[in-house]
Amino acid sequence: MNKSYRQSQILKLIRARNLHTQDELARALRALKIPATQVTLSRDIRELGLVKTAAGYSTGGGEAVAAPGPDVGALAREVLRDIRQAQNLLVLRTPAGNANALAAALDHADWAEITGTIAGDDTVLVVAPDVKTADALRVKFLRFLR
Repeated sequence: MNKSYRQSQILKLIRARNLHTQDELARALRALKIPATQVTLSRDIRELGLVKTAAGYSTGGGEAVAAPGPDVGALAREVLRDIRQAQNLLVLRTPAGNANALAAALDHADWAEITGTIAGDDTVLVVAPDVKTADALRVKFLRFLR
């Protein structure tokens, strides 16, 4: 699991339930099959700007905190394995467990040519507004393939 994915899951967990300790957070991550040591959790909590309240960990001022992570290019070079185009749609294949992180990176990158993304376990569906734009996106993604 990469850092960006782990941190996005931490944010989802603390928004969904009250987690009061790092041990509770570690158990919740393990239930999602995401390993994390106490040192890693401490670092993630600090980097995400989480604060401990009476109700458990929080993002602070109640506003969502964007999980820091690698840029789309760095992540795509690491996890992108295949690209297929169907009209204005691109199907990006990744190793299992990496699609969500890639989709989140694309969403945060706010590429104008991407209308939206949907992620599964190992597949990201990228929606472009038209076929011509999808063609250009496919070429852009091809640069990241290893």
